[in-house]
Amino acid sequence: MTEEGNFLEGEEGPTGIAKRARRAALRLAVLPTDKKDAALLAVADGLDAARDVILEANRADVDAARTTFKEISRLVLDEAKVHAMASGVRAVAALPDPSGRVLARTLLDDGLVLEKVSCPLGVLLVVFESRPDAVPQIASLALKSGNAAILKGGGESARSTAAILDVFAKACAAHAVPDGALQSVGGRAEVDALLALDDDIDLVIPRGGYDLVKHVKAATRIPVLGHSEGVCHVYVDRAADESMATSIVLDAKLQYPAACNAAETLLVHREAAAKFLAPLLVRLREAGIELRACAKTRALTLALALSPASEEDWRAEYGAPVLAVKIVESLDEAIEHVNRYGSHHTEAIVTDDAAAAEAFLSRVDAAGVFHNASTRFADGFRYGFGAEVGVSTSRLHARGPVGLDGLVTYKYVLRGSGQVVATYSGKGARPFRHEKLD
Repeated sequence: MTEEGNFLEGEEGPTGIAKRARRAALRLAVLPTDKKDAALLAVADGLDAARDVILEANRADVDAARTTFKEISRLVLDEAKVHAMASGVRAVAALPDPSGRVLARTLLDDGLVLEKVSCPLGVLLVVFESRPDAVPQIASLALKSGNAAILKGGGESARSTAAILDVFAKACAAHAVPDGALQSVGGRAEVDALLALDDDIDLVIPRGGYDLVKHVKAATRIPVLGHSEGVCHVYVDRAADESMATSIVLDAKLQYPAACNAAETLLVHREAAAKFLAPLLVRLREAGIELRACAKTRALTLALALSPASEEDWRAEYGAPVLAVKIVESLDEAIEHVNRYGSHHTEAIVTDDAAAAEAFLSRVDAAGVFHNASTRFADGFRYGFGAEVGVSTSRLHARGPVGLDGLVTYKYVLRGSGQVVATYSGKGARPFRHEKLD
């Protein structure tokens, strides 16, 4: 940030932004926890105070939007969401600082101690679509973990994003947060230029749809953390409790259909389908859900005249009030379907059979696997992370909702008393002790 609290690009262009972020990251990495927390608490108070300004900016964004149901759903803010933003920032401030923790200590020899110490990643470039409420999540997690962040929000949320970032700018300028710790860019050309700056940017986090993630991965040599799609399933097993299954399916699809952790496909064991699938589908249709069903489901529910599901439906992330439905003959078929068509995001089984549950949890390949719980629980705030910068389906570094712990790495700190390697090599070498310390 500049002293005036301006997050916008300066005369130096993307290279200048990245250089300022790198300098800020070095200072932010050693900023005391109490100063970071004070800045975050000031941000939270500022969000509450600026509620009307933020909502007015958001209304202008919504009025100007020409976009899909999913994007509009993610774009709209209300008083509850602004309050939740402030609460989320306070929750992040209340969490332990993830940086500077001694993760392990080893006594190599008398007077020679090796420490594994957590430290920030450095500079983050976060590119996101539609979601202005992602701004306080990303910015607060970056500040608390000691990382500088460059943000690029979607053009459709530009006014909302600017209003929220103005709150951060004013609060951070008053609480010793280094200039350049939080910056933003406004256009795709700037983002593409930043994606080439692998010397100054340490991690790119694309938070959006498949096309965005695909573009980012193809355009950079910088490590990318994120997920391309959220094709999530709920499997209702033969031993599922009818009331529980109904409640979980309705929540997973209806609670927020545009979310990446909303259910897109419902799998139902043949025996369970015979008991209660028809009334469940009636409730979903009454709630405004378009249903696309396999042949077995359509045969079982002829009176509903359901639309047939295609091969593309099993792979689809609708992000909308649409649900694909399939009857399966066995747990094995359900697991095979999930692993074939899922996006490794979040998958759920509903069953009272402990063995079936454990088989599903262990054999399904996903960042989150749930038993008797809605897929909508896959969220950094609900996990107790305070917030999240996004969801990762990668197997490296961080997986699932990425909170503070996903934004730090570690370094080795060796504290000696004059030792040299020659002492520990060759004839008569002194042995290492290699004792783990508390």
